[in-house]
Amino acid sequence: MMSYPIIRPRRLRRNEGIRRMVRETRLSPEMLVMPLFVCPGEGVRREISSMPGNFHFSVDELTSECREIASLGIGAVILFGLPPEKDETGSGAYDQDGIVQQAVRAVKSELADLTVVTDVCLCEYTSHGHCGVLKGDVVDNDATLELLAKTALSHAGSGADMVAPSDMMDGRVGAIRDALDEEGFEDTAIMAYSAKYASAFYGPFREAADSAPQFGDRRSYQMDPPNVREALREIELDVEEGADIVMVKPALAYLDVIHAARDTFNVPLAAYNVSGEFSMVKAAARQGWLDEERVMMEILLSIRRAGADIILTYFAKDAARLLG
Repeated sequence: MMSYPIIRPRRLRRNEGIRRMVRETRLSPEMLVMPLFVCPGEGVRREISSMPGNFHFSVDELTSECREIASLGIGAVILFGLPPEKDETGSGAYDQDGIVQQAVRAVKSELADLTVVTDVCLCEYTSHGHCGVLKGDVVDNDATLELLAKTALSHAGSGADMVAPSDMMDGRVGAIRDALDEEGFEDTAIMAYSAKYASAFYGPFREAADSAPQFGDRRSYQMDPPNVREALREIELDVEEGADIVMVKPALAYLDVIHAARDTFNVPLAAYNVSGEFSMVKAAARQGWLDEERVMMEILLSIRRAGADIILTYFAKDAARLLG
């Protein structure tokens, strides 16, 4: 077997042109999805304090933001809503004139070719902050399914290309698929948050979406962080129920789960580079402790290398500019 000095791996690292030529893992803007938060009002572009560079947008400002996102070649946006009012059953989520429904109509009327995904959950809309309706202090799984299906239908009817249930109720993908098909939305895709863990990395998002639970936590329905086999079972169930794309969330602390899912399932796989993963980098960069651009790209490449086809990330615009 030949070895040094004949075999010199460094030959293929000697300059940027050669390194680009032999790169095994590649990123492109169309693989990225930019999360956006839409709120009531006009002319609102309010920065989220724990997520620098991310904003609460009124519908008019959101369309302007989406225009820039489309110009960068980013694959899609996913919309989260902050309703003007909340109630026990999260009725703002499935209101035909709700904030996300308004946003979808506005964006698609101006940017028909931009893929618009909508988050389907009740947590931003319920007064108690949980992802479903309550029976006492417990989230009632089966009673929640009907409301999630109504929410998905209202989004599809407004023009959403894809709906993304994030609630982690059992059976919600099947309920949504049945409802969409019955109402003539057979072509509306489902991107399921299939393996969504009860993670401490969601902290900044709770501020962004005003969705912190008012009591308890979400560990009775979101996944337990030590479990991998359970994640594969959840993904399998969602595929059987009709999910077109499956997701692992968070991404950076769950690269092993992404890899296991990629090895097991032959369906498009998304991963969510969540708010806490984003904000840690931003905070450290502001202190001068690390190179923000290099760390950002290293994180996104690690998610891609683990097997994700699609990456939801608050870095989408910054990364797309560098990739472009």
